[in-house]
Amino acid sequence: MFKRFNITDKLLMVAAVLSLVFSEVLFFQGHENQAIFIGIWVPSILCFGIYLKLINRND
Repeated sequence: MFKRFNITDKLLMVAAVLSLVFSEVLFFQGHENQAIFIGIWVPSILCFGIYLKLINRND
């Protein structure tokens, strides 16, 4: 399954997962506002990846 991913896809996925993990760490340490701010990055990063896929399609 991961063979279809290129390096950009993998880097964006790692960035999204790291953002999610960092957000959870901040939340459980009591920094709720910062955790919510960083947690909002996850869908933004994934949407950016979808955007890149769409503009690079070979029709």
